[in-house]
Amino acid sequence: MRAVVITENGGPDVLKIEERPDPEVGPGEIRVATKAAGINFADLMARSGVYPDAPKPPSVVGYEVAGEVESVGDGVTDYAVGDRVVVGTRFGGYAELVSVPVDGQVLKLPDSLSFEQGAAIPVNYSTAYAGFVLMGGLREGDRALIHAAAGGVGIAATQIARDIGAEIFGTASASKHDAIRAQGVDHPIDYRTTDFAEEVMRITNDEGVDVVMDAVGPSSFKRSYSVLRQGGRLIMFGLSEIQTGDKRDLPAALKSLVRMPLATMPWWKSLQMMSENKGVFGLNMLSWWDREGLGRALDPLEAGIASGAYVPVVAESFSFDDAPAAHRFIGEGKNVGKVVLTP
Repeated sequence: MRAVVITENGGPDVLKIEERPDPEVGPGEIRVATKAAGINFADLMARSGVYPDAPKPPSVVGYEVAGEVESVGDGVTDYAVGDRVVVGTRFGGYAELVSVPVDGQVLKLPDSLSFEQGAAIPVNYSTAYAGFVLMGGLREGDRALIHAAAGGVGIAATQIARDIGAEIFGTASASKHDAIRAQGVDHPIDYRTTDFAEEVMRITNDEGVDVVMDAVGPSSFKRSYSVLRQGGRLIMFGLSEIQTGDKRDLPAALKSLVRMPLATMPWWKSLQMMSENKGVFGLNMLSWWDREGLGRALDPLEAGIASGAYVPVVAESFSFDDAPAAHRFIGEGKNVGKVVLTP
């Protein structure tokens, strides 16, 4: 099979097409012929060498695939050859074939959604649900702040918050405001020209918000915490600021590491946090996956996906051969929604 391989750490041009052995199909597994593979920001960090949990080069990354079942392993009864599915892949998604356990990692893809849209489901929607619902406890009438609201997770989080009935604040560049309003953001904020914390407090008459989803990094964590009102929860799930353009930004990475103890409320902040009645959560979907499986955060979304309540937005589709261009597209912040690869 053909696969997109990170041949070494570096810029997008280290991504090369190589022939790799077809994956085996074990008991309780299905093998899927990939029609579209989702790209996540973690893939860019893995390529650059700043994602410690990623496999070492040469390696094939990718967390999610949409395609057709090509074969089934012993004991599999709920899926048959030819079924349209979306699957979570514990790396290996940038390939023509992937094998995965059916337990908690597979959803049937409705005919109403394309394969490209299907590839936008597993990581984005499970992350948004885990953050907003399982950790954040978002409820109808709450206020939610979503950073990078035009990205893949941002749009998924917006749709989930909209479905719950929350009032939604979202940060994005001004050119993307119409797009995020269309998804349900009530208050778009241009983070490039406006201090988002000041704007949130202005709009809410200094009351603040209930839940914040923040994957930007330490430079925003403390300010996100500052806009929480009594009982508010901050969900930290990424460090996008340590990656700029095509390559890792080592000075930014070092600054982020230095800021982390202050940004994430260490033990010495505990008494003040108790008096403020606020909470801080860290979310890493890879470690969640290892301990909980994707099912806890993905299965509750199946009905909404089937009914059309959640409709993934695809920004752009690139062929495997154009994988470097796809990574550049995301690194330059051009996407509104998910970027995918197709064989």
